[in-house]
Amino acid sequence: MTAAPYNYSYIFKYIIIGDMGVGKSCLLHQFTEKKFMADCPHTIGVEFGTRIMEVNGQKVKLQIWDTAGQERFRAVTRSYYRGAAGALMVYDITRRSTYNHLSSWLTDARNLTNPNTVIILIGNKADLEAQRDVTYEEAKQFAEENGLLFLEASAKTGENVEEAFLEAAKRIYQNIQDGSLDLNAAESGVQHKPSAPPGGRINTDSQPPKEGCSC
Repeated sequence: MTAAPYNYSYIFKYIIIGDMGVGKSCLLHQFTEKKFMADCPHTIGVEFGTRIMEVNGQKVKLQIWDTAGQERFRAVTRSYYRGAAGALMVYDITRRSTYNHLSSWLTDARNLTNPNTVIILIGNKADLEAQRDVTYEEAKQFAEENGLLFLEASAKTGENVEEAFLEAAKRIYQNIQDGSLDLNAAESGVQHKPSAPPGGRINTDSQPPKEGCSC
């Protein structure tokens, strides 16, 4: 019996990076499950999530790797940067230290991903305006100076969470269309939908082994 055709045209690999406690796992959970985890455990190693969304009329499956923010896991998580089409670099608008560390995260992202990886800066916890410690303007300036997309978002309320993943996907798709992203390159972070062979199907949903778990 021939399997049904795939319901997506591309797979984009994303990574989420940033300091511990900025809400990376909560952003992923809000995006994939449309729910807020009030007691979000710190990630040990990496976590993984997927979701299919429409980008410029094309169905795209996002494979998202949520990396641990603790320094002791950096050696493990750096291996997941390779082959990422998109990177969400997250800080907490109420904790300036997480903003001050962005240059270090950006250096890793630039060094370990391909030159066409789309990086979007996310100021999380926008719902905590009264506790704001980083202005929108300075973060926007940092993003512009470094050629990054930028949004403030709230994993708690869902504000701009969808938009963050979508804006990065739109830019990746644009790079495919204008030819600046080579789909044949292993490090592109993009796979075109494979064809299922007659009488069978190819499984593209298998997940690479995870380093550690979040319990």
